[in-house]
Amino acid sequence: MTPMTPTFIKAAEVWVPSADGTLLEFGSGGFGPARRFASLSRSMCFGRGEGLPGRAWEEGRPVLLRQFEGTVFQRTAAAHAAGLSCALALPLFLHDRLTSVLVVFCGHVPGQSGALELWHHDPRITTDMTLVDGAYGDDTQHFEAISQQTYLPRGVGLPGLAWQRGAAVFVADLPATPGRFLRAEEAAAAGLLRGLAIPVGSRLADRHVVAFLASARLPLARRIERWVPDEATAQLRRVEAFSELHGGRSSDEAHLPLSSTGSSLAKALRSGMPVINDYPADEPGAPAAAAVAIGATALLTIPVVWEDAVVEVVALYL
Repeated sequence: MTPMTPTFIKAAEVWVPSADGTLLEFGSGGFGPARRFASLSRSMCFGRGEGLPGRAWEEGRPVLLRQFEGTVFQRTAAAHAAGLSCALALPLFLHDRLTSVLVVFCGHVPGQSGALELWHHDPRITTDMTLVDGAYGDDTQHFEAISQQTYLPRGVGLPGLAWQRGAAVFVADLPATPGRFLRAEEAAAAGLLRGLAIPVGSRLADRHVVAFLASARLPLARRIERWVPDEATAQLRRVEAFSELHGGRSSDEAHLPLSSTGSSLAKALRSGMPVINDYPADEPGAPAAAAVAIGATALLTIPVVWEDAVVEVVALYL
């Protein structure tokens, strides 16, 4: 593969509350070659219920759009022109306070499988996690039908594992791990190979898990990493690294100081807010080297908030 290989996750943006708390304003973004979409997004703001970020803010829960037409989304033409076909908005709360809304955009590529899913556990209704909605490619219709009928107990399946652990879970070979991914046979038939599940909360006691699934020919991102804080050494430690563009899974160790002021990872950990650096070569330490090696144009760092604390940071190189 070359650094120009398309990825399923194509762009991301962070929206933050205004000083008076009445609007969501553009905070940061990573848009790759989608310059017109980027310019339009940077000029916008949203009130409660307005657009995709405003809807996630108002409802206090993740919102998935499997398509843009006929929804609250306000940039449909520009999104399609940029190759974006679906999106997910994640409101992030820390100590019952909205810190930000993260919007992740994905794009289906003909002949290359990809899926974006949102799973939900409502303890008032069931003990299991069920599918809220998903955005599936044309080649994954049977997989979509099975997913809509699937009930995942805590600790079962990729979303169930993320729910149980309160941490992100990455699986490099979904069909080969039926014990960790219940829909392994259907995933194999659909050409889905990689899976990343991230647990997210809501304003209520409900739990959600977002899952990104894709083939090896359509990587989820240029590189995926998980970093966890080590309070004893005052460092962030990389516990997972995988890149289709750079040899698959990496076992190299990497550390970053928790106090680092120039690190997007450390900022996300401290603030509980996603951070997007659209010049990732400027990152301190290992992330810069990784970004340069794979030609990444942006680094998205997502804090995983569980039990009102940031327990890890997921890094996606776009």
